[in-house]
Amino acid sequence: MRRSGIKVMGELIGLVRPLAHIMVFAVVTGVLGYLTAIFITVFGGLAIAEILGFPGPLSLRTLLSAVIFLAVARGLLRYAEQLSNHYIAFKILALIRNKVFTALRRLAPAKLEGRDKGNLISIITSDIELLEVFYAHTISPIAIAFLTSLIMVAFIAGYSPLLAFLALAAYLTVGVLVPVGVSKLGSDVGLAYRNGFGDLNSFVLDSLRGLKEIIQYGMGQKRLLQLNARTDELSRKHRELKKYEGLAKAITDTVILFFSAAMLFTGLLLYTRGAVGFDGVLIPTIAMMSSFGPVVALSSLSNNLRHTLASGNRVLDLLEEEPVVEEVEDGKVLDFGTVECSNIDFAYGAEPILEDYSLQIRENNIVGIHGRSGSGKSTLLKLLMRFWDVDNGRVAIAGEDIRNVNTSSLRNLQGYLTQETHLFNDTIAENIRIAKPDATLEEIIEAAKKAAVHDFIVSLPNGYETNVGELGESLSSGERQRIGLARVFLHDAPFVLLDEPTSNLDSLNEGMILKSLLEESENKTMVLVSHRKSTMNIADLVIEMESGRAS
Repeated sequence: MRRSGIKVMGELIGLVRPLAHIMVFAVVTGVLGYLTAIFITVFGGLAIAEILGFPGPLSLRTLLSAVIFLAVARGLLRYAEQLSNHYIAFKILALIRNKVFTALRRLAPAKLEGRDKGNLISIITSDIELLEVFYAHTISPIAIAFLTSLIMVAFIAGYSPLLAFLALAAYLTVGVLVPVGVSKLGSDVGLAYRNGFGDLNSFVLDSLRGLKEIIQYGMGQKRLLQLNARTDELSRKHRELKKYEGLAKAITDTVILFFSAAMLFTGLLLYTRGAVGFDGVLIPTIAMMSSFGPVVALSSLSNNLRHTLASGNRVLDLLEEEPVVEEVEDGKVLDFGTVECSNIDFAYGAEPILEDYSLQIRENNIVGIHGRSGSGKSTLLKLLMRFWDVDNGRVAIAGEDIRNVNTSSLRNLQGYLTQETHLFNDTIAENIRIAKPDATLEEIIEAAKKAAVHDFIVSLPNGYETNVGELGESLSSGERQRIGLARVFLHDAPFVLLDEPTSNLDSLNEGMILKSLLEESENKTMVLVSHRKSTMNIADLVIEMESGRAS
């Protein structure tokens, strides 16, 4: 969803509420810090006036003492402001990461199937990191610029309302009109740059994962050319952003020079007419020229703000995305019973997968579902797991529609082996322990023995402490599949769903796995999906599936 920059900023600021007191402290110290810097110059101007014979309200010694005091205070206040802003930034980034991972968990698996993983990684990493600029260097500078400018307008008004009005016009032009105008010009480029950055991440990640295939088929040169083309396009967008950055700086410097000259000449005009004294010319001019710092900071923000708001928009899109399947927390807690699919329809978008499908799975039975690829076997398991909800009909366990059952209760009843077992970059023991976080090593070993993978594990130099590498790349697909099966055995759920559990195994290992499944089935209900006829040998009931229908 495309939001306006103001809306993105408003929603991002809303996340700061738990740290509002620290933000107030940062703004107060920031305003005081800028005022100390400004009044060092102002007091210096008063000292010059004193030396030139235009006496002011303070003595020369007092002015010099005040300048020294303000110089020390400026350093301390600046440190306090930066410390507060960065504390807020890091706290908020941790909060946002927590929210993003919570959102991903809610969206998984249905909303994340087929999702561009590289783009997701870009959001989780670089987009969230870029928000640090917003929280540490955007929110409080805006408030600081507003309050500091207001105070300086009031100060200059003590000399002349006309000069105060001129100062107000200068602050508004530099701090609001210039950054907003330039930001609007470059907003589309900023969003295109962030999306292009995410696409480049996806391309690189895809290339790394398919590196063996790229080498095998001699696609390296073509892939490199595609990478260079994407990089050049991203560089072009970056140069365009830099062009807007240069434009903003040039306009800002020109506007500052114009208003500084206007303040001086207006002051001189008022002086010639007797409306103000010499100090009424010198001090307002010095005060305004030395107080552009906060609003210039806002003008500079527009350069990074395009990146930041584009990143914020992408993060907010993810946080506000609605899941396909809502988790149930206030539903029923079930004991396992007969599973029934009653006249269910299901489609991925416009593509129908299951039509008027019915199935009954009795307790302590092994039901085999056999059919060719694309007939809807794996989809049926996902519906039984409630990864997706049926379009029509219902799926029930012990007579209760699973949409009314607590998600945690449903997961406790089910063990699920997917076609492709994902292994984390951790030890084999920890990869199996995922199914039962408090499992002992003895329980893990027992589960591995049932999955016919124990002998392989102990043959490794570090045994169960062997690290499997990223995505389990150090293991074969059959070894990964058996580790996945060990997870299912360790979870020890009464309802076991197995999607092609022997597809990556040879006939010897297939026989061992089927023997283990048969032994485990005494007090369990199993659904065994496979395109292999041999895998169906242990099933009490075999259902042939063809184009979403059973026979």
